[in-house]
Amino acid sequence: MWIADGWKDYEVLDTSSGEKLERWGKYILVRPDPQVIWSTPHEHSGWKKKNGHYHRSAKGGGEWEFFDLPKQWSINYKELTFNLKPFSFKHTGLFPEQAANWDWFGEKIRNAGRPVKVLNLFAYTGGATLAAAAAGASVTHVDASKGMVTWAKENAASSGLADAPIRWIVDDCMKFVEREIRRGNHYDAIIMDPPSYGRGPKGEIWKIEDAIYPLIQKCAELLSSQPLFFLVNSYTTGLAPAVLTYMIATVLKKHGGKVDAQEVGLPVSSSGLVLPCGASGRWQA
Repeated sequence: MWIADGWKDYEVLDTSSGEKLERWGKYILVRPDPQVIWSTPHEHSGWKKKNGHYHRSAKGGGEWEFFDLPKQWSINYKELTFNLKPFSFKHTGLFPEQAANWDWFGEKIRNAGRPVKVLNLFAYTGGATLAAAAAGASVTHVDASKGMVTWAKENAASSGLADAPIRWIVDDCMKFVEREIRRGNHYDAIIMDPPSYGRGPKGEIWKIEDAIYPLIQKCAELLSSQPLFFLVNSYTTGLAPAVLTYMIATVLKKHGGKVDAQEVGLPVSSSGLVLPCGASGRWQA
């Protein structure tokens, strides 16, 4: 498992009964987590001192309950700054387990000894975009949500990367990739963090089991003659690490290199165990 254990401003304090107790800077949140199928006593004081609690509804979805939590605050990961705010469906605007991948590809970019062009698809609020830009890459950031791209720009400014070579694109990811192929553009590295299910800006339906392999195939056409890495993240239970390995290895076979896929996770302070948070597949030259 790849563990995001480099955080100072974020921590999973405890887990129990379908929920995780988290510290985001100086604020404590309780959020549902489908992986937490065990139950332990709520001995950690944070359960009683929480600033926000997302309650899942039996009908689907849910809502936040707040206790002295600001509308927005920020936390840092190394040289990066992220602006957080609780919004729909339990999210805060950041997936902290992805820091395990930021560290991995950041090192690869820094050690490349050449300019590196990165394409970040389903780029959300820009965690991977900022990590790649801070490492010295030029990045094309693509997300179907205008609001998410705006949020990512705010994170870039907060991280001192407002003038970094980042191209911000609001578009359906598959359509953007197809246009880039027609334009003859190429990238040295590709990152994708697709949702299990979603809709594009014009109502395009995305279902990961149907769409992920064709997208990886298309993205392979965008790789430069000296590709550096290819990263696919998945929060979908059916896409186990072995499935990610097989898909990536099959498509990128002609490039040689090696593929590895693992669960990604976050350490839990109270137990010393690691909370699984999906899987990542990594190809590197």
